[in-house]
Amino acid sequence: MNSTDLTYQIGLTLLHGVGDVLAKNLIAYCGSAQQVFKMNKSQLEKIPGIGHFTANAIVNSKSVLERAEKEVNFLENKSIKALFFTDKDYPQRLKNCADSPVMLYYKGTADLNLEKIISVVGTRTPSLYGKQMTEQLIQDLTISGCLVVSGLAYGIDISAHKAALDNGLNTIGVLAHGLDRVYPSVHTQYAERMITHGGLLTEFITETKPDKENFPKRNRIVAGMCDALVVVESKREGGSLITATIANSYNKDIFAYPGKASDSLSEGCNGLIKSNRAQLIENAADLLYAMNWQETTQVKKQKTIQIPLLLDLSSEEQMIINAFDNTPKLHIDQICQITNLSISKASTYILQLEFSNLIKSLPGKMYQLNN
Repeated sequence: MNSTDLTYQIGLTLLHGVGDVLAKNLIAYCGSAQQVFKMNKSQLEKIPGIGHFTANAIVNSKSVLERAEKEVNFLENKSIKALFFTDKDYPQRLKNCADSPVMLYYKGTADLNLEKIISVVGTRTPSLYGKQMTEQLIQDLTISGCLVVSGLAYGIDISAHKAALDNGLNTIGVLAHGLDRVYPSVHTQYAERMITHGGLLTEFITETKPDKENFPKRNRIVAGMCDALVVVESKREGGSLITATIANSYNKDIFAYPGKASDSLSEGCNGLIKSNRAQLIENAADLLYAMNWQETTQVKKQKTIQIPLLLDLSSEEQMIINAFDNTPKLHIDQICQITNLSISKASTYILQLEFSNLIKSLPGKMYQLNN
């Protein structure tokens, strides 16, 4: 990405009075973010939705572009990827939502357009039952190789992230602030692990505090990125139900665990089920069946068992093959971490496996088992 183009793209998101929908409208009329800032006031005022105030903000945008330049420098120094909504790596499921963010900031290794993506949400004060259901769900979904998305918050969110990490699934934490911090700070250790086993994703620039109004915005990303949203435990009101409502508006599949009628932590889930806004599930098998993911899961299991039998592999090559047991794609750094091989050795063995047509190289130093 050209740093000048990126500066204008970030600048577009910082303009006062220009939200995601209007920003996309500006791009459609002007052709690019840079061209938006090259237009004069009279030209801008002819664009639907752009009035006198917004046109003035765009024409007098020197300070906005200076702030955007500062952000570009931060991204480059921290090796953070900026994803404009027209980029091929931008989450395509999210892009299909009308109010999707114009820009996302991403630090991680996971494919944001993986074949299967689930989001898991719930109360910040779960019961033991809620934690157990979350952990069991993720453990039983391991064979599917899905990407697990949540909000890195207390309770069900962090339980989902931890379970994914413990079971070899990539997991994405969607943040309500910039990538210069982790909130809550006690989850920093998990956030650091997630960077090499998933990633951290946000629409907010640095120095953005985790203010209350940012969380519903965060929730729409959690809802928009996935194929299926699972609500484990939730009170009658709260962020989880906001996420479920947004997911419903996006026509996502929504699932909820039932609970006791007298339990306040189950009121939200029971209400979703009772109003037909969510399907009742009791385990991962229910989810796999409803999403029709059983067949692909079985194929993956068979391939995982059969591939090592095809050739006489060295112990190192076998370790690399085994590294793909719980995930369809891996970055070279993840392979090295799982196998304890150096990058030079791992690269050598991977090359041999490519020659044997067992592993396929993907862009960005990513690899997958060959079909």
